[in-house]
Amino acid sequence: MSTAAASREEPNVEPVTIGTEAFTSAEYAKAEGVRLWPRVWQHACRVEEIPNVGDFVVYDILDDTILIVRSKPDKISAFYNVCAHRGRRLMSGCGHASHFHCRYHAWQYDLEGENIRVLDKEDWGGALAPERLRLREVRVDTWGGWVWINMDPDCEPLREYLEPAASMLDPFQLEQMRYRWRQWGYFDCNWKTAMEAFIESYHVEGTHPQLLKYAEFYTWSQSDGWHSHHGFKERDPSLSTSQSNTIVRAGRGADARVSIADLQEEVFRTVNASTTRTFVDAAARLVQELPEGTPPDRVMAHFLESARRDDAARGVRWPDIDPDHYARSGIAWNVFPNLSIAHGYTFALCYRARPHGHDPDKCIFEASVLERFPQGGEPKTEWVFAEPTDVQKWRSVLIQDFANMSEVQRGMKCRGFRGTLPNPRQEQPVINFHRNLARYMGTGAPRPLK
Repeated sequence: MSTAAASREEPNVEPVTIGTEAFTSAEYAKAEGVRLWPRVWQHACRVEEIPNVGDFVVYDILDDTILIVRSKPDKISAFYNVCAHRGRRLMSGCGHASHFHCRYHAWQYDLEGENIRVLDKEDWGGALAPERLRLREVRVDTWGGWVWINMDPDCEPLREYLEPAASMLDPFQLEQMRYRWRQWGYFDCNWKTAMEAFIESYHVEGTHPQLLKYAEFYTWSQSDGWHSHHGFKERDPSLSTSQSNTIVRAGRGADARVSIADLQEEVFRTVNASTTRTFVDAAARLVQELPEGTPPDRVMAHFLESARRDDAARGVRWPDIDPDHYARSGIAWNVFPNLSIAHGYTFALCYRARPHGHDPDKCIFEASVLERFPQGGEPKTEWVFAEPTDVQKWRSVLIQDFANMSEVQRGMKCRGFRGTLPNPRQEQPVINFHRNLARYMGTGAPRPLK
């Protein structure tokens, strides 16, 4: 057994318990606006949302509002989205502008944040220095096709912050993917409750029991500095490590041709993510293309090669990813604090949660699907609002997850609850998340279980 495989046999953290203050305390929620959000790198939008000079997106987090704009063909800038005069928010949502115009007193700023008009400027008698008039800048950088911001001028570079997640995910070329769909809504839970619902797969048997007939969902998990990830641990010895750790798996059943097809169809129908139409169609042909009794590893190899060939025919080139690297990368990453990326050869299912004001029982939750498309063939998408109970928009599997989120938020307030008990083998991302959160907040670190 390899060292990597052996490390996944036993937990590399001791069992711990985690208190509920971070989820339920109004004081804690307010403190996040001082200790956490102004000091961490956050993905604010996708680069594809601002392709042309003058395209902008506004990103809000608690009381702070950030204006992200393509200020030059090769430059993205970010500023606090408030007029220097009286603090009015300049822009909202997203759009295109040649300059930024304050609708209160008509002050104006160019795309690089310089003030270009003060109404009746002479009234100040020369007291308005240019540096006092310009919009305050925010640190900005890009990785994986996202635009990231950090309000701390002394923060570490984005690339350093993202390691080792960045190096593990770079081969998947997330920057080459584009939105297939993106939705958001207001949810009755803390933002951390929402994020925890999607950074482990230990919940599948309890939350998504209908999926058990298609595959097994036992997982390994690993902490990686600020970040963490997990992957499947297949019990079928006929499958290689690289095959068992991809999200595209043989599944359960005597005939791998059928089980692969059934799993792909189920995931596409009930999640509308974590696979593509190409994978579904290639899987549906397996019974015709391979004889009964073909070993699972050969079925899987044929399936992947068939899907790769189909994509190439329509102008979609798969990234070249070493199978062992794919295995090590797992199936999903939690990028601290609030991004979850479930990645594949040509797709990614992403989640983000943010506070909704200072109410610990509310959050803004977003989900998006990225996919590789032929050049110029990506769909035109926008953020669509969806109620947490809208099964037509969210599909049935996510609705099951959402039901947990609100019930967990309620349950943690019960006087009989003594703190969470994360699985030390399969829920290390949860443990690591709270360990890192405590580094910013100064409280709430996981405690040894006694």
